[in-house]
Amino acid sequence: MAFEFRVLAEDTSTPARVGRMHTAHGDVETPVFMPVGTQATVKTLTPDDLQAIGTSIVLANTYHLYLRPGSELIAGLGGLNQFMAWERPILTDSGGFQVFSLGHLRDLDEDGVTFRSHIDGSSHRFTPETVVRIQEELGSDVAMVLDECTSYPATEQETRDSFERTSRWARRARDAHEAPEQALFGIVQGGMHDDLRRESAGQLVDLDFNGYAIGGLSVGEPKELFYEMLSVSASELPRNKPRYVMGVGAPEDLFEAVVNGIDMFDCVLQTRLGRNGSLFTADGRVNITNSRFRTEPGPVDADCDCYTCRTFSAAYLHHLFRAEELLAYRLASLHNVRWTIRLVEEMRERIRRGTFASYRSEFLARYRTTDSGVREQQRARWQETRRRKARELLARKVYEDS
Repeated sequence: MAFEFRVLAEDTSTPARVGRMHTAHGDVETPVFMPVGTQATVKTLTPDDLQAIGTSIVLANTYHLYLRPGSELIAGLGGLNQFMAWERPILTDSGGFQVFSLGHLRDLDEDGVTFRSHIDGSSHRFTPETVVRIQEELGSDVAMVLDECTSYPATEQETRDSFERTSRWARRARDAHEAPEQALFGIVQGGMHDDLRRESAGQLVDLDFNGYAIGGLSVGEPKELFYEMLSVSASELPRNKPRYVMGVGAPEDLFEAVVNGIDMFDCVLQTRLGRNGSLFTADGRVNITNSRFRTEPGPVDADCDCYTCRTFSAAYLHHLFRAEELLAYRLASLHNVRWTIRLVEEMRERIRRGTFASYRSEFLARYRTTDSGVREQQRARWQETRRRKARELLARKVYEDS
């Protein structure tokens, strides 16, 4: 039996649940946070690090691995698990988000999408069938269908056209999928319209995928709207299949996902913040480069059991970041990923006890969330950096070919 999902426990007062996902590379208890290993590595962390902090499944990126080093090369070297020396399960996304974020460097049609590589400007083509084939070559335990990530904001007609195309592509991906040990998940779209989200979910459920993801959220919309669309989407998905919300990693968002019965989530936030000196604590994120940490003898978070907090003072981390030592990025990333995994472990335990709702209230009453304006500034800077790099690479390619 290659893939199976079972609900093991349910909270007494919310849709939150504990489950177990069986895959060819082992079992995964849910809810589960999946660290992102975009290019077959979680930035700064080794497979041993990940196992030691309780990582049960990682996410890798189809778009990036297709471009470099290539799925055929990885297949020839024994598949993604052997290539990256990771013995536990792997989920590969479809690369759809990355392709659609290229903006003017991609051209969409009914059959698929043509795009320019962000690496060298070369032209490539993704279709629902080729994306399935690439993920089969990678050998991941869970593969995702190619979807169109609806932009925000978008009109209702634009959103309908987008999610219906995603549904047609999902059927083609399902029909093309030939790896019996690899699960295939459909992706719910529908933008910020609750009726379209319900339609999208219904069309995908009819296709009977192994599991279902919720896409097109956390793309710039207000938190309240994000949470509303998350709840609507989750309510339409079957109880006996795993539910996955894509690209979500802030603690408050994880609680919102779990309280709506979501089983899986991933995000680059933990390692990206870590490399920039922003660390999770029970009271909210802190910037370790701030002068108040220069002489702090205690750990960043006294309640955290990660190697960083068990071994080093906040003053030492402050010093490493100020001195721009490479160890700083590893220790901070190690802390943020373990801190998040431990948070989700506690969620599972509280669901089993039937006290998840009270735990959620206690945590959120203490945790200081990041101001929405700051989040949007950070997102805008990241997106502009991506666009600028893509423009520069394309201009270089055109110049070299002229």
